[in-house]
Amino acid sequence: MKLINLTPHEVNLIHEAGITTIPASGVVARAAATPTPVGTIEVDGAEIPLVTTVYGAVENLPEPSADTLFIVSALTIQAAPDRLDLFSPADLVRDEAGNIIGCRAFTR
Repeated sequence: MKLINLTPHEVNLIHEAGITTIPASGVVARAAATPTPVGTIEVDGAEIPLVTTVYGAVENLPEPSADTLFIVSALTIQAAPDRLDLFSPADLVRDEAGNIIGCRAFTR
């Protein structure tokens, strides 16, 4: 299976044999996201907007290709629910400072 990383950073896949680094491809798939008002709430005398996110077109997403999975952001997956070849990092691994250093799985 071929993995193409369409995020702006490398992805470290941590597994029983060690670490596989999947470099950024140089192409970043992005979904347009527009906050849409759905109401307001009052907090300490201030009116706070409540919004929902409406996703638009996904940019820079290649066409599906046999035996190929694309690593993208979770937002991109939400914006393209019909694409079964899109995955994002899951089961994240953090260092002692709480920074993400890799993942153990991918999610759809």
